[in-house]
Amino acid sequence: MLANSGPISHHLLPMNAVVEEDGMLSVGGVRLDYLAHTFGTPLFVYDEGHLRNRCREALSAWGTGVAYASKAFMCKAMARLAYDEGMRIDVASGGEMHVAVSAGVPPSRLIFHGNNKSEQELLRAFEYGVGSIVVDSFDELRRIAKIAPQFIDRRASGQALMLRINPGIEAHTHEFVKTGQVDSKFGLSISSIMEAVRAINGMEGVFLSGMHSHIGSQIFNVHHFEEEIRMLVDLADDIMAIPKEGGYDEFELCVGGGLGVAYLSDERAPSITEWAETVKAVITPSRLHITAEPGRAIVATAGMTIYSVGTVKDIPGVRTYLSVDGGMSDNPRPVLYGSGYEAFIAREVNAERSRPVRVVGKHCESGDILIADARLPEDVSVDDLLVVPVTGAYGYSMASNYNKVPRPPVVFVSSGDARLVIRGESLDDMCRLDVL
Repeated sequence: MLANSGPISHHLLPMNAVVEEDGMLSVGGVRLDYLAHTFGTPLFVYDEGHLRNRCREALSAWGTGVAYASKAFMCKAMARLAYDEGMRIDVASGGEMHVAVSAGVPPSRLIFHGNNKSEQELLRAFEYGVGSIVVDSFDELRRIAKIAPQFIDRRASGQALMLRINPGIEAHTHEFVKTGQVDSKFGLSISSIMEAVRAINGMEGVFLSGMHSHIGSQIFNVHHFEEEIRMLVDLADDIMAIPKEGGYDEFELCVGGGLGVAYLSDERAPSITEWAETVKAVITPSRLHITAEPGRAIVATAGMTIYSVGTVKDIPGVRTYLSVDGGMSDNPRPVLYGSGYEAFIAREVNAERSRPVRVVGKHCESGDILIADARLPEDVSVDDLLVVPVTGAYGYSMASNYNKVPRPPVVFVSSGDARLVIRGESLDDMCRLDVL
């Protein structure tokens, strides 16, 4: 299906995007042509004001327990920004945990996820004193039972654990980003939850603080989350009925993330506030504390990628290929999920886009396609700056060095200033891990 042939829809742009008098786009008070000249292309650009606005909305909607899902986009600057705005940080590996701590985020503000945490990662989490560990399996519980007694003297209350529940809910989204169905690598089955609760209650140095669930990603129908929270509430009632020394002052129920965002002009997505209101309307006030872990909804629309057009290849009667200086190495989502994007030319944001083209990258793969059926202005040409919006989530975080192509730099823009938060890799970096 061809993308919309009108001008790029402004709801796909960062909140502080402005079209200048000459037609050039500015974000955060900085022109895109200046950014491309200063930092080169490809280039990831994030509207810092947009990021902060979404963090504040999440905090207002969900409360103090809300966490930023750092897998969507992680670097020290992003971790620090989310923490400074009052969010906890969801980390899903020892590497993400290390970046957050290196950014000055107190470990107590971290939630440690992952379906196959190694003993070394769990040991590091205990040493740091992370806020909570989300347990994904009985094998993980056995590792924790081995580690926890070593740290009893460090934390009087013990290490908080949450249980990741596989809710058996089929959300309407891509097969590869469904996570809540029965056939999933993630989480404990509902039938095994009480066994896991009793195991935790019998361990030294740990305590059960809540449950986590995640039904998938890029979900537009927030009513899917109603079914999820009802399931969690019913399980929580059963768990809290089990006799336990000290009882439960508060029990956290986390619905995870997965809220969809618009990538195409004809798409509209619910806001973080609408999502929270829908979930919270299901339950009545009690000892249950409802939280969430948005990632994509925080960063996706805040970010865009600037490319330089290198080749315009017209095959009469077939199609036009437009090649840019990046591709599947900086955005693998189209290859992995068939994800749709739109594009525009930075110098004429409001121009009609009547020319059908296929936007491709520079990699040695016929499948290196960024946008299969894009629309661009008729006068698009070599050296133009092509912009793909809504690349703030799962672009840089999933980037690779395929064909030994260096990963691009990342800049945050705000109030007329641009600051480099991740430097672009050099050719020498392509050899930095080699041992000869």
